[in-house]
Amino acid sequence: MDKDFIARGMQRCSTGKFLLWLFPWVALLIFGVYSAALCLIKGLNQTNMDNRFAFGAWIFLDLTVIALGAGAFFTGFLLYILKMKELKAVINSAVVIGFVCYSGAVVVLAVDVGQPLRAWFTFWYPNVHSMLTEVTFCISCYLMVLLIEYIPIVLKNRKLREIPSMLVFEHELHKLIYVLAAVGTFLSFFHQGSLGGLYGVLRGRPFAFREHLGIWPSTFFLFILSAAAVGPSFILLTTWLVEKISRKKLVPPEALRLLGRVSGMLLSVYVLLKCVDTLIWMNRTSMVRGFVPAQYYAFEPFGEWVLFAELVLFGIVPAAILLVPKLREKTGWLVSAAAMACCGVALNRFVQTIQTMALPTLSFDKFLMYTPSWQEIGAFLMVVAYGVLVYSFSFRYFELFPQERQLRIESAAAKPQHETAVGGR
Repeated sequence: MDKDFIARGMQRCSTGKFLLWLFPWVALLIFGVYSAALCLIKGLNQTNMDNRFAFGAWIFLDLTVIALGAGAFFTGFLLYILKMKELKAVINSAVVIGFVCYSGAVVVLAVDVGQPLRAWFTFWYPNVHSMLTEVTFCISCYLMVLLIEYIPIVLKNRKLREIPSMLVFEHELHKLIYVLAAVGTFLSFFHQGSLGGLYGVLRGRPFAFREHLGIWPSTFFLFILSAAAVGPSFILLTTWLVEKISRKKLVPPEALRLLGRVSGMLLSVYVLLKCVDTLIWMNRTSMVRGFVPAQYYAFEPFGEWVLFAELVLFGIVPAAILLVPKLREKTGWLVSAAAMACCGVALNRFVQTIQTMALPTLSFDKFLMYTPSWQEIGAFLMVVAYGVLVYSFSFRYFELFPQERQLRIESAAAKPQHETAVGGR
């Protein structure tokens, strides 16, 4: 019934199967909206956050989502600025993923603030001494950039292209793509860094506090580098998942291998600098302030295994796999390394947010563990469901993968030749 809205030459499932796929995600979205409404109507007493855990599950998950969504700006930077033409096969998908991640993060932050009607205060009464002010401005502006980049993808819909004015509008927007890529890269670099710098300046939290390079703590640069490193891995991972779910070849293997190679190079640099930063923190920063580094890992479940998992298991190992050409050519190794890299950045954001708040900083403080309430979990699941729904509609009705049609034709042409060769033998 909706075949007239699907691009010509694209094969999609029937409307019934598509609605069946949407049903659980719509149900999850309704549950999430109910959870968020409770937090907005009754207040943040619906959560398990308090004065000690002002940064809870929402902030941790927001930081993770924003880091994974960095694939949008970095893929655009590689394609339009550095001219890596192979990434044209995934750029539309990267824009949708970035738009979903950033818009979802803004929604969760509105719930986290508790008074979204006063959200405009941060723009009208900005605290110029706070890194969060810069983060708010950059995220808001970059979300607008992603929206402008998403509009041409929508306007390429089969029905909308029949309207001349829409066709002209899409063509004019496409002329701005290089400017948007540069602006998006600039905005993303700064807000990713400021999110990390926020923890690096917490002098009252010696577990997170770091030495400064110029006016910025080292975490400022580490957050930028980690986001740029795992962004391509997340694009690689989501593309592979969409191919498996849709049972279609969407991008050439060269594009996925390039994403893996870029991610591997940046991840290796990040892990190296992260190890240096950790050694300086252990031998200088923490000791000068009277804290033995081992005491930070004396509380369960935050043992030394957390540090090992972050630096070695989800850092050095995936970086080594992605840097070896023979391993990148094998899909299993490539996808596994990309998934490990994404887990690594999630673990890093968890450590910075939850472990930092849980550890005592004064002699009379106690170790406190925090478990999110079901309302917090439901509000974030709302964002997950929203993201899946937006991406599902985009995949069905827009051309997220420009080479899909060509790959299907090539696959269909090669199949009879393969069958003839097998029959001949």
